[in-house]
Amino acid sequence: MKTLEIIIVSYNSLVWLRKTLDSLNKFYLPDSKYNVTVTVVDNASTDSTVQMLQRSYQRVNLIQSDINAGFSAGNNLALKLSKADFIMLLNSDMECTEKSNFDKLINYLDLNGDIGIITPKILLADGKMDKACHRGEPGVLDVFFYFAGFEKLFPKIKLFTKYHLLEKDLSSVHEVDAVTGACMIMKNSVLKEIGYFDEQFFMYSEDMDLCRRFREKGYKIIFHPDVEVIHHKYKSGLSSTDQKIKTKISNHFYKSFLLYYDKYYADKFYYRLVRIFLSFFIYLKVRK
Repeated sequence: MKTLEIIIVSYNSLVWLRKTLDSLNKFYLPDSKYNVTVTVVDNASTDSTVQMLQRSYQRVNLIQSDINAGFSAGNNLALKLSKADFIMLLNSDMECTEKSNFDKLINYLDLNGDIGIITPKILLADGKMDKACHRGEPGVLDVFFYFAGFEKLFPKIKLFTKYHLLEKDLSSVHEVDAVTGACMIMKNSVLKEIGYFDEQFFMYSEDMDLCRRFREKGYKIIFHPDVEVIHHKYKSGLSSTDQKIKTKISNHFYKSFLLYYDKYYADKFYYRLVRIFLSFFIYLKVRK
């Protein structure tokens, strides 16, 4: 029997983590044909997450980090130890439903040797799609149009919607450039070939970076809308009621784009000029 390891990184998310684990137990784990291990990496939470896991979820494999080194580093702690055939990354604020048959994704991944990563259709709590699960390569203009709000203003115009590839048929299985680390499944053998998350990305853009490295090795990234999961997005972080936390996370969100841009676009002739522009634009967004 082939194996799947579900890896969840958690930081002070006790309530939502419990809901995620309970929904996995209710809608997916009992019926899976795979040998599934659930691993939670606790990133030095200051709430009672560890005690809750030890008391109520003893079958969960718990990895405790001494520090909160971020999403990338937290995942890497588990990824480097995993011997499973397939890896599923899952946020601690996800909710499985009757449509969360992840076996269907694993089967599709297993049958196609040229596919490296697959994602379900991720829905927000209001029923709309979380567009982070369906992204294009973030070119300079694409990032600008997205941050400047052109995508919202002109959702039917391809030029302005390349960041989320909104011109594609969202009801069909198809290739995309990047998906979100909130819920992705990948072949462990390919991951070990390509390498783990780049830990310079504390949080945000690490998934785009990983997807790009998969693509550069010739592996496809697939969006599969027949399987769904709900993302209770921003229950901490960007929508936190704690303004200090919200500001800190917002800084990570925008500055991660600069890190990505520095990593992949520094050899372009327009690099310095555009970076100055992006830095100023992000500065205006962050200081709001």
